[in-house]
Amino acid sequence: MRGERAPKRLDPTGIGRCITTKINANIGASPVQSSLEQEVQKLRWAQKYGADTVMDLSTGGDLAACRQAIIDHSTVPIGTVPIYSMIVGRNIEDLTYDVILREIERQAQQGVDYFTIHAGVLKEHLSLVRSRITGIVSRGGSILAKWMLYHNKQNPMYEMFDEISAIMREYDVTYSLGDGLRPGCVADASDPAQLAEL
Repeated sequence: MRGERAPKRLDPTGIGRCITTKINANIGASPVQSSLEQEVQKLRWAQKYGADTVMDLSTGGDLAACRQAIIDHSTVPIGTVPIYSMIVGRNIEDLTYDVILREIERQAQQGVDYFTIHAGVLKEHLSLVRSRITGIVSRGGSILAKWMLYHNKQNPMYEMFDEISAIMREYDVTYSLGDGLRPGCVADASDPAQLAEL
């Protein structure tokens, strides 16, 4: 996994079957606590203690500057969940196809190595979560479910999968397909919603 970084200081990392287990560390500034220095320090600690990849899940502060600082100081692949930053400071009704594609391209241009994209949560799956004890526990899945219900349209990540893939290909960004309908408790495990998404 290697994105379009310049200079390329990234140690390539293989992820998948028949490859050793990898450790991911999640970091990120929140609306309550936000500092570039703190996030870079978290990155350093994660790298020091063996994280193979790091996810920037920031939802507060200057998201682009924080992401860039993390990318610039990392020697391991950096991932994001683009939908998180798309919704910051924006109402769900204002989240358009154009906004989605622009944010994905902006993050790709910054040098993000992999994106978690929740493309498998479909409109027809939403009725299947009604009987769940914990509902939708994935933040990305929940945001997209709200978007589909408000707009009465199919998941934009699914609908624009080809366009998103073209951006990712252009900037050498790897997919991490997010499981937006993963169960939040044992009682919901392997239920119709989870299996439909899979």
